[in-house]
Amino acid sequence: MDRFDSSPETALQWHRDGVGAALATVVQTWGSAPRRVGAQLAVGGDGRIEGSVSGGCVEGAVIVEALEAIDDGRHRMLEFGVSDDDAFAVGLACGGTIRIFVEPVGPALPVDMLEDLVQARAMRTALAYEVNTRTGDRRLVRGGYPDRMRMDRSGFEEDGVTFVAVHNPPLRLIVVGAVHIAQALVPMARIAGYDAVLIDPRDAFAASDRFPGETILRDWPDEAVAQLGLDTRTALVLLTHDPKLDDPALQAALAAEVFYIGALGSTRTHAKRVDRMTAAGFTEAQIARIHGPVGLDIGAAGPAEIAVSILAQMTGVLRGRVS
Repeated sequence: MDRFDSSPETALQWHRDGVGAALATVVQTWGSAPRRVGAQLAVGGDGRIEGSVSGGCVEGAVIVEALEAIDDGRHRMLEFGVSDDDAFAVGLACGGTIRIFVEPVGPALPVDMLEDLVQARAMRTALAYEVNTRTGDRRLVRGGYPDRMRMDRSGFEEDGVTFVAVHNPPLRLIVVGAVHIAQALVPMARIAGYDAVLIDPRDAFAASDRFPGETILRDWPDEAVAQLGLDTRTALVLLTHDPKLDDPALQAALAAEVFYIGALGSTRTHAKRVDRMTAAGFTEAQIARIHGPVGLDIGAAGPAEIAVSILAQMTGVLRGRVS
């Protein structure tokens, strides 16, 4: 998946190793492409690669161009017309056009800028990489392009030459309460692109065989949340029904900038939760960020359907469609 794309980190390491490197980025394509705009391929000076820009149908030509870019130090825009047969072979219904921007590290893409980008990604700092594909002028932008950042949508600006690559931290879901709903919600969230973490100090609930392969923290929620950290790419879902477990994590989230807070429970249970948060000193506006009862009202019955309603509400909030 795109969230595991480590092409910038790989290209930087290959450059530091003296191999030489270039980054190839999808900047424009047909609507049903196997790799979305912003996807990258790192190409080493010795021909090694990591990542993908097309699913295989144009990689060979991109590698040749990238090696030439490493040699001559100049960026270049590539455009490929993909035939219907080739498109079908990589999972498309029909052919089209794909444009790929190639930047050799060092001569075109400054090493210090790539280092700053890699460091920001490691620190879960959202930023945009802006490049004029005609002149090669480029910069890193923090706090800009709010619509693109919210929608995770890289692309050209209206001038047709300024390309903006969105570098958001991976989405993360923190679930407090290793209950039945969590057993459905966590794998669904992973499919949707979230890194999921479960928190539950109760051994009977946090048993590994109930959540095979998942990350489970058996600390008290306030300690676990402090260890994980909370940011604008984090969603917190509280499922225990137990204020002793839910409230410490909830208070940490209300004091942070997580994009979503959801809490399981009836309307009466939520009213009591609101009273506790008010007594704890939180404002009406802060408390209003809690989605409780959690999930969209779709008439969900059973853990799996409730999980669907939660994930749908999270997506709506993330994309600005649900308040």
